[in-house]
Amino acid sequence: MPNDQIDPALPPSIERVLRYFRSLSREEKMQALVSYAKKLEPLPPRYAAIDRSNFTVPECQTRVDIFPEQRDGTLHFYADVNVRQSPTIAAFLSILFSAVNDQPPSTTLAVPSDIVRTMMDDIGLGTREAGLTAMVDRLKRHAREALRR
Repeated sequence: MPNDQIDPALPPSIERVLRYFRSLSREEKMQALVSYAKKLEPLPPRYAAIDRSNFTVPECQTRVDIFPEQRDGTLHFYADVNVRQSPTIAAFLSILFSAVNDQPPSTTLAVPSDIVRTMMDDIGLGTREAGLTAMVDRLKRHAREALRR
């Protein structure tokens, strides 16, 4: 599929994110990441004292914990990451969450496997690709589990 084409099977929320990032220059992507990093929803206090071992993404160089909640047939994700130390991670999660939060699990499962490369193309984050992809995989795992419930 050509780079400017979007898969017609994608949910609209994911299509919008991909189309937006494909339209940006390198500098615009960097500015967008800074803006999105500030928009990451804070972790609710109810997660502060729980054992995080099942929520940590070990493949990521940065400590990231992702918490899923299932509500009325939809998923909502929260992440605990130090935004000041890892603004790119926070931005990526904020963008991803904007596309999948409060959507059915099928929306999360429809996230394309190359979303990290699509969004981060041209900004030199190759060393982060494995960790970012692991975060996407973690969200998809939670979505598959939600469908089994």
